[in-house]
Amino acid sequence: MAAQAHVPLYDSTGLNIGINCRWQQKCIRNQQRAMTRALGYVKRQKAPVWRVHLCNRNASRGRNRVDWIGFDNCVRNSSLRLSPHGR
Repeated sequence: MAAQAHVPLYDSTGLNIGINCRWQQKCIRNQQRAMTRALGYVKRQKAPVWRVHLCNRNASRGRNRVDWIGFDNCVRNSSLRLSPHGR
C-alpha cells in the first residue's frame, strides 16, 4: 500500500520525470528542483517566448518529456541570441 502512495499516476509532470529518471530518487529530486528553478526564473525574468521555445526544443526527450536540468541551463544562458531566420 505504501508503494502505491508514491506512484504519481495523476501527476503527469511527476510521471514524466519519473520515467525520464528511471525512478531513481536522486535524479527525480534534481529534476524537480531544476523545474522549480526554471519556471520561477521564466516567470520572474519574463523570458522571451523565442527563448522558451528554443529551450523546449533543446531539452525535449521525446513526446511530452523534458529534461528540466537542460531547460534550466538553457533558459538562463545569456549568450543565446535570436537567429536571423526567427526575426
